[in-house]
Amino acid sequence: MTSIILAGGKSSRLGRDKALQAIGDKSLLQWVIDRLIILSSEIIVVTAHGKAIPCSSATRIKTVADIYPSKSPLVGIYSGLMASASPRAIVVGCDMPFLSVGLLKYMAQICSNFDIVIPQIEDKLEPLCAVYSKNCVAPIRWLLEQNELKISRLFTLVKAKYVEKDEINRFDPEHLSFFNINSKTDLGKAKKLVAEKEWL
Repeated sequence: MTSIILAGGKSSRLGRDKALQAIGDKSLLQWVIDRLIILSSEIIVVTAHGKAIPCSSATRIKTVADIYPSKSPLVGIYSGLMASASPRAIVVGCDMPFLSVGLLKYMAQICSNFDIVIPQIEDKLEPLCAVYSKNCVAPIRWLLEQNELKISRLFTLVKAKYVEKDEINRFDPEHLSFFNINSKTDLGKAKKLVAEKEWL
């Protein structure tokens, strides 16, 4: 299965590129790659045009640029799926260093009859820690043509499987898979978790 990492954001609150922000001895992007490489035959990093993304795991890593000039994650998902060699792909953000390999593997195992497999905790969906099929390409293109950039609209157009809290807890009881870094406070918490090895 392919894994797609969305790394096109500007990270204005952090003051520098999220993907390149260091936690411990490696970048955020490298943390994500190191989790996904266990599961993936191919890893695609989707970036903004002209954005260079260095990483140490060169094998199986492909970089593609967003097809449309938009800030919506839908564009990154669309661009990644278009470049993917697999019919389905795990999609995550570049700022999610504590992804549960077990949870991602479970979602990949149950995805065959669905267009999207997405975690849901109470009313909150986690669209950037999910599995998407190429059946999503046409609906996403239609949404983008309508200038509809809300990712939640996609879920009404395709066959979705929602992974509930009890299922998630089997693999990730602390829900650290969904911890993403948007601020210096988040970054400090992530560094503390790494130092304490609480993410293992």
